[in-house]
Amino acid sequence: MHVLLTGGTGFVGSAVLNALLAEGHDVTAIARSEQSAKVLDAAGATAVIGDITDIAWFTAQLAAVDGAIHTASPNDATSPDFDRAAATAAVEAYSGTGKPYVHTSGVWVYGSGDDLTEQSPYNAPPITAWREDVAKVVLSAEGARVSIVVPGIVYGGGKGIPNVITSAPRTDDGALLLVGDGEQHWATVHADDLADLYVRALTNGLDGAYYLGVSGHPTVRELGEAAARAVGATGVAADTVENTRARFGEAFADALLLNQYVTGTRGQTELGWAPHRASLADELEHGSYLVG
Repeated sequence: MHVLLTGGTGFVGSAVLNALLAEGHDVTAIARSEQSAKVLDAAGATAVIGDITDIAWFTAQLAAVDGAIHTASPNDATSPDFDRAAATAAVEAYSGTGKPYVHTSGVWVYGSGDDLTEQSPYNAPPITAWREDVAKVVLSAEGARVSIVVPGIVYGGGKGIPNVITSAPRTDDGALLLVGDGEQHWATVHADDLADLYVRALTNGLDGAYYLGVSGHPTVRELGEAAARAVGATGVAADTVENTRARFGEAFADALLLNQYVTGTRGQTELGWAPHRASLADELEHGSYLVG
């Protein structure tokens, strides 16, 4: 399949690119600069430089391939408009074609819960509340095969949000400061396992389906204890909500403080997804996040 990929130099997108190539797909990847284009070409994709928010241009790029995966995000205040533009172009390019399009959401859209599934209602904190309206745009495509992958907190290669644990300040007695009291569960997934889910959604995903990309549910305390052992800290210490917000900013902190336990398994049952990489706790203690 000739696949268009956005975000191919990013944390998630680069893993998706490797997974697509490993499955024998021909990948055209959108780049925002000459430097990014060189990275993508070197990885085995065919890079095309352009602006995703130019809806007419991006629609033409989408129409020229057999299907697409959208993982790109500026991760800033422009994210809602950026993602909406990509969704709008996908609807224009693929409605009535039967072609597959895989969009990216994120597990925070469900808010806190101890039994979260693909059917759970949106209850997003402010930092991701915009995703609901974009999802409505994506799912408005008729006669296409549109699905949405909903990643948990992505880890691997020493990258991503888990670095807030390894880089945490220490208390006077040498303990790592947790995010909040540490009792909240984080829904997590290894980047390479997640990439496999994206490829499966592209090739076999059902129209209108959400697929939760989550393989673990550690508490932040468990993760902090693993990191503490790795760096020789004396242990972990709970933090207050107020101080956590001061450290990370209120919007990001409130997302990190969500308590999420995911039971939805649609990717496993419908697509045969079988995540098997090392857990985040193992990575923090013995793998890619090991420091000191």
